[in-house]
Amino acid sequence: MENPVFARRSSPLDRTLSAGAYNLVIGLTLCWGFWVNWWMVGNIPVESIRSIHPWLFVGGYFVSCLAGAWLFHRSNKPWVSFLGYNLVVVPFGLVVNLVVSRYDSALVHEAIRITALVTLGMMLLGTLFPRFFASIARALTVALLLVIVVELVELFILGIHHGVIDWIVVLIFCGYVGVDWGRANQIPKTLDNAIDSAAALYMDIINLFLRILRILGRK
Repeated sequence: MENPVFARRSSPLDRTLSAGAYNLVIGLTLCWGFWVNWWMVGNIPVESIRSIHPWLFVGGYFVSCLAGAWLFHRSNKPWVSFLGYNLVVVPFGLVVNLVVSRYDSALVHEAIRITALVTLGMMLLGTLFPRFFASIARALTVALLLVIVVELVELFILGIHHGVIDWIVVLIFCGYVGVDWGRANQIPKTLDNAIDSAAALYMDIINLFLRILRILGRK
């Protein structure tokens, strides 16, 4: 299913930004989200997160993420989209906090470095080959849904986890970074679209980071 953000078209009322300013807003918005996550990891004790009832945590996570995604998908007001973005960033930060607490800090830094390099590489490819990435968007969505189903069956029914799943998810989100970056540069370059595009990329990058960290952790 296509992200409504990337189906937007220009309007006479839209105030567009230059390409440089547009990409700068995307970058700054991404940096804000990553900084919030970094602050949460450094200042929120893992024990306080673990003390939350699992069903309450999972329910709150999905409610906040879905509400945030709905806001930045549907709104054309930058401040509303930024609010929605933060409603996604905070629950993701709690999950990141729980995950990184299980790994050595050097391993976490290595995962960050690899994620950054892969992300930049996929953004470059998304800029050079936007049509190719647009053509694989539906295939990536189908693949992701299948992987989610398989992983849930393995976890809750079979009680196992195959490492190859993590590699497949990494490939899928590498594709999504290229897709979403390519799409971000095909829609009107407005302030709101920059924030919304950053929100989509943020989710791609965080999921990519978590899987890379998991793969490195097994080694």
